[in-house]
Amino acid sequence: MFSPESILADFPILDQKIHGRRLIYLDNAATNQKPQCVLDTSRRYYESINSNIHRGTHQLARAATEAFENARNTVAKYLNAASSDEVIFTSGTTGGINLAANILSLSGRIKANDEVLISALEHHSNIVPWQMLCQRTGAKLKIIPCDDNGTLDLDAFHEALKGPVKILALTSISNAFGTVNPIAEMTRAAKAAGAIVLIDAAQSIAHLPTDVQSIGADFLAFSGHKIYAPTGIGILWGRKNLLEELPPWQGGGEMIKEVTFDHTTYNDPPFKYEAGTPNIEGAIALAAAIDYVNRIGLDKIHAHEASLIRHAADAISHIPGIRLYGPADRSGSLSFNIEGLHHYDIGTLLDQMGVAVRTGHHCCQPLMKRFGITGTIRASFALYNTQEEINTFAQSLEKAVGMLR
Repeated sequence: MFSPESILADFPILDQKIHGRRLIYLDNAATNQKPQCVLDTSRRYYESINSNIHRGTHQLARAATEAFENARNTVAKYLNAASSDEVIFTSGTTGGINLAANILSLSGRIKANDEVLISALEHHSNIVPWQMLCQRTGAKLKIIPCDDNGTLDLDAFHEALKGPVKILALTSISNAFGTVNPIAEMTRAAKAAGAIVLIDAAQSIAHLPTDVQSIGADFLAFSGHKIYAPTGIGILWGRKNLLEELPPWQGGGEMIKEVTFDHTTYNDPPFKYEAGTPNIEGAIALAAAIDYVNRIGLDKIHAHEASLIRHAADAISHIPGIRLYGPADRSGSLSFNIEGLHHYDIGTLLDQMGVAVRTGHHCCQPLMKRFGITGTIRASFALYNTQEEINTFAQSLEKAVGMLR
C-alpha cells in the first residue's frame, strides 16, 4: 500500500506553517505542488544546458534539443500515443483547447448551423473557445445537461447526436464536482455520428490512466501544473492524420519549412503547431514530473486518493446544513456548501487554521447557476495528502462552522 508519509519530504513547500499551523494543502485541483526532483530539473536546465532548441550546432543547443524531444517521447509514452509526432507542447489546457478550436475554425470544416456539443460540467476553458468558434462560423453551441447529482444525462447526449454535431468537447473529470465522465463510451458514440472529439484531461491526468488510443478521441489537452510540473507548460495531443490535414494557427519560427515573400511551406506536425520559442524548461520538467508519477505508480496513487476522498466525505457529512455536490464515486475533488454560510467566509477561516481549500465558482459559472449557487468550498486531493490531514480538515471545518453560526 502506498504511504504518503514516505514521500512528504519530496515536497519542500509542504514543510511550512501557515498562521502558526502546519500547512494542509487541499487545493490540488487548482494546482498541485512540485517534488524536489522537478524543481531540480528546472534549475539544472538553466544552470547547465539553457539554449534555444533545433537547428543549433553548438553543444548547449544539441543538449537542450535532445532533452526537449526526449520529454516529448516521455509524454507520448504516458498517453500511449501512436507517435510522438502527435504531442504538441502548449502553455496548458487552455492553450491546447484554443489551439484545437482555432485550427478547426480555420479549416473550413465547421459550417453555419453545424453544432458543437459540450457538457454542463465544463470549465470556462472548454466553453469560451467553442463559443468563439461558433461566433466565427455560424455554428450553434449545444449543452448536455446534468442531473441533480452532477452526472451527465446520457439519454440527452445520445439524442443530441441525432443533430448535425461536428464537435464534441468534454471534460474527463469535473473540476468543480469531481464527476468522472464515461469519455470512452461518449467518444465512441460521437465518432459514430461523425463528430470530432476533444477531451479536456486537466483534472484526470494525475489521477487516472490516460490512454488516447483506448479513449479514441481526436484531441486531448492537459496542463503540466496539474501533474506536479511547473505552470506554463501543457500538451495538446492530436491524431496524426488530422494534424496533417488541419492548418496551423500561429505563424513564425519553427512551424515552417521554407519562407519566401510569395509563399510559405509549413512544417510537419507537431512543429507546424509550435510557432516560436517554446517553454523548453517547462517541457523537460514535465517529463521529470511524469517520471516521478510513474515511479510511484498511478494505480497506487489512484487507490490512495480514492480512499482520501471517501474518508473526507464521510468525515464532514454529519455537519448540520452541509450539502455535498457530485456523485459518490467522485474523483479528485470534494465540493460542498453549508446552508446559511458563505463559502468565502468558510474558506477564509480554514486558511487561518492552516488548511488551504478553494472557494468560488471554480471557473464553472454555468454549472453554479444550474444548481442555484454562486460557488462552493472545494477540497481536492493529491498523492501527498494523508488521512491525518483529512481528520484535521474535518475538525477545522466544524470549528469554522461553529464560529460563523
